[in-house]
Amino acid sequence: MRALSLILLVCAIAIPVAGCGDDDDDGGNGGSGGGGGGDSGGAQSKKSDNGGGGSSGGGQTLKIAADAGGQLKFDKSSLTAKAGKVTIVTDNPSDLPHAIEVEGQGMEIKGETVEKGGVSKASGELKPGKYEFYCPVDSHKQAGMEGTLTVQ
Repeated sequence: MRALSLILLVCAIAIPVAGCGDDDDDGGNGGSGGGGGGDSGGAQSKKSDNGGGGSSGGGQTLKIAADAGGQLKFDKSSLTAKAGKVTIVTDNPSDLPHAIEVEGQGMEIKGETVEKGGVSKASGELKPGKYEFYCPVDSHKQAGMEGTLTVQ
C-alpha cells in the first residue's frame, strides 16, 4: 500500500512539472508573437521594478534631493517627464524638515513632510505643460527651494 501511495505522489508531482515543460515548448513552436510577447513582457516587468514600485508600474519616477548641508534648495532646479503618471521622489538628507509639492495645469499634488532621512513622494497624472515643484514647508519655497517640471 505504501508503494502505491509513493507512486501516486511521484506521479502527482511529475505531471505538473511535465506540463510546465510542455508549455515552454508550445510557446516556442506556436509563436505567432507568443514567444516574443513573453520576452518583452519580462522586460517590461523589469522596467517597472526598476521604476521604484508596483503602484507606479506604468509611470515615470523622477528623483531629487534636498541639500544635505541645510541650504534651502534641491539638487536639481529643472525636471522633464513624459505625460502620464509621474512620481517625484524627494530624499531629505538635511536636518530641516522638507516635502515636495507640484502645481500647474490646474493640478496640485502634495507629498508629506519628512524629517532627516525621510522620503517625500508626490504622484499624479500630468498633462503636457509646465509645472512648478517646490518645498511647501515654512518659507522654503520663497527662499529658493523650487524648480520647473516640463511634461512633454
